[in-house]
Amino acid sequence: MSSRTRLTEDEITAGLAALPDWARVGDSLTRTAETASFPTAIRVVDAIAEKAEQLDHHPDIDIRWRTLRFVLSTHSAGGLTSLDLTLAAHIDEALRTTG
Repeated sequence: MSSRTRLTEDEITAGLAALPDWARVGDSLTRTAETASFPTAIRVVDAIAEKAEQLDHHPDIDIRWRTLRFVLSTHSAGGLTSLDLTLAAHIDEALRTTG
């Protein structure tokens, strides 16, 4: 299966079980996280940008002072793919190690 093939409902449910801070909203995954400071939030975004560029899969990121909101979806597939789950895990890691 290609990383840009839409996931089944069972695959999404299984993937979200490993990502407890994420929620499904329609055809997207979302997470909001608060960091210690605005500079920390920017460092987290910078770390995520590097990984997103490597994956050629880019999240929607809303920055509000120390609060970051992420939305993931594979628009070209019209829904969620393994790329979304992979990037969600990388975002969690960046928040743990940078935030």
